[in-house]
Amino acid sequence: MDLLENSVQPYAWGSRTALAALRGLPTPAPGPEAELWMGTHPQAPSHVVRDGRRVPLPEVVTRDPQGELGAASLAAHGPQLPFLLKVLAADEPLSLQAHPDAHQAREGFDREEKAGLPRSAPNRNYRDPWPKPELICALEPFDALCGFRPAAESRALLEELGARALEPARERLAGRSAPDALRDAFTWLATLPAPARRPLVEDLLAAAARAGARPGPFADAFAWIPKLAALYPADPGVAIALLLRLVRLAPGEALYLPAGNMHAYLRGVGVEIMASSDNVLRGGLTPKHVDVPELLRVVRFAEDELPLVRPRPGWPGEEVYATEATHFELSRIQPAGAPFRASVAGPEILLCTAGEVIASGAGERHGLRKGQSLFVPARTGAYELSGTGVVFRAAVPRG
Repeated sequence: MDLLENSVQPYAWGSRTALAALRGLPTPAPGPEAELWMGTHPQAPSHVVRDGRRVPLPEVVTRDPQGELGAASLAAHGPQLPFLLKVLAADEPLSLQAHPDAHQAREGFDREEKAGLPRSAPNRNYRDPWPKPELICALEPFDALCGFRPAAESRALLEELGARALEPARERLAGRSAPDALRDAFTWLATLPAPARRPLVEDLLAAAARAGARPGPFADAFAWIPKLAALYPADPGVAIALLLRLVRLAPGEALYLPAGNMHAYLRGVGVEIMASSDNVLRGGLTPKHVDVPELLRVVRFAEDELPLVRPRPGWPGEEVYATEATHFELSRIQPAGAPFRASVAGPEILLCTAGEVIASGAGERHGLRKGQSLFVPARTGAYELSGTGVVFRAAVPRG
């Protein structure tokens, strides 16, 4: 087992306090800190110390794929860690986005490779051939947009708001089946000509000021309009956000984002796990590349239930956030009162988010304090956690 040295991504929307405090560093940090990455992703791989040498975790896996990953993970996902674990800390909203399924990712990656588009190109959609399902578990109250509201609800919201510039979107939500209505309204907004975008947002702001003076079922959604408009004054994503479900996660609650789910994290700190991919199709609230035709091929315009995930019991002392994902499983462990014991068949990462724990297994013993993480290879066989901390366990789904 190896203590991990991890990298922080300094994206502009990140917090100057949350990740520094988690790692026991002075606050505020010198700049924004958005994501703490744990895994083998080539953009920012974790490192371990073996035989007195600092080694990238991908190199460790490559040396002994069978011992590090186990037979089942190796057969299903190849010689790589199939998941990426993060702590995400958002002080400002992330972009509206969706992720491809396995077929779309492979097809898109091969198409852009054939076209000779560099993988680092800003207009590249598919930087790898993998899908990117993900799950976010709140460490504090966490605000997000996730999936489309029912078409009738979006129509009622736009009527309540009363923004004249959105009348064409409201009309597209009326009198048709939900997927077609949602697709048409979204497409009209996403393809709005550039000269019309700033006036649209200005009209939204004025309407939100009027609507905000009276209580109603959509008051929380209206309250986000000036916040988003201040950051993106000429972005139709400010209006697209109104078509999505607004949710606030309580600490310990989670959202599962399958392929095709349009979403945006707005504010908060959470533990995020995903397939180890960097494929993002953006739809607004961003200065980055937006490819509307490709996005329309990926997004699911469905009136699905909000994909909230509440934990269920696993092994004694463990709560599991079960999803349909085949690349990862996330659970939360609190060993206070009795040691937590687990058998290991595949690779795992243990992240301590509160207090301190002792991890013992395969003749080794490691102390983990808040903000530290541990890589557990498949050959460990079994381990035990003791102490009074809280640990998130990232693993390949158990059979």
